[in-house]
Amino acid sequence: MRFDPSLEEGRLLRRYKRFLADIETPAGEMLCIHCPNTGSMLNCMAEGGRIWFSRSSDPRRKLPGTWELSETPQGRLACVNTARANPLVEEALRAGLIVELGGFTTLRREVRYGAENSRVDFCLDYPDGTAFVEVKSVTLGFADSPVAAFPDARTERGAKHLRELAALARQGVRAVQLYCVNLSGIAAVRPAAEIDPGYAQALREAVAAGVEVLAYSVELSPASIRLTRRLEVWP
Repeated sequence: MRFDPSLEEGRLLRRYKRFLADIETPAGEMLCIHCPNTGSMLNCMAEGGRIWFSRSSDPRRKLPGTWELSETPQGRLACVNTARANPLVEEALRAGLIVELGGFTTLRREVRYGAENSRVDFCLDYPDGTAFVEVKSVTLGFADSPVAAFPDARTERGAKHLRELAALARQGVRAVQLYCVNLSGIAAVRPAAEIDPGYAQALREAVAAGVEVLAYSVELSPASIRLTRRLEVWP
């Protein structure tokens, strides 16, 4: 997935009200841009740190740009725009890059399912059945560790999705939790039990029920982002 045009660099002054960020460009331009991340963004931003943003020329927009990438305090790159994860995964699915999910005949998005009235990110139809795939964007990293974690804040919604997938797996339906690791320099992913023990427990129960758990790394630059290779998932 290419950024067209390439992203512009800035310096983060502050993030506030969850969806707003004040930045300064190298030319001294002061901008308030959209922050498309509802999470805590723990460990993936720092005031004064470098960020990259996409600029919009749409006169209907209230804000002139969207925060896309961040240089973390640990020196990694993180894609903080969570809306990028699903298109990125879809691109990789259609290109056959996620080999564990290859061979599908039809891809459907945002399909309603489950007893808790959820929407799954992707339904992949195969000649012998359907796979339900839920995608989560991972940006939480730690100093001196190649292991990322999810979530970065408590998420009842995330636990609900795991319960729904587990219910499918118990019925013999293929159910997959896919972590899109939008953070450079990562070798493995684990549940952040210290932040959300309920989510970690839901993940353990989902695995026990037969839910498949996959994690894929992402190559990041101000010009493009793409899924690259499978990562290890720690329990």
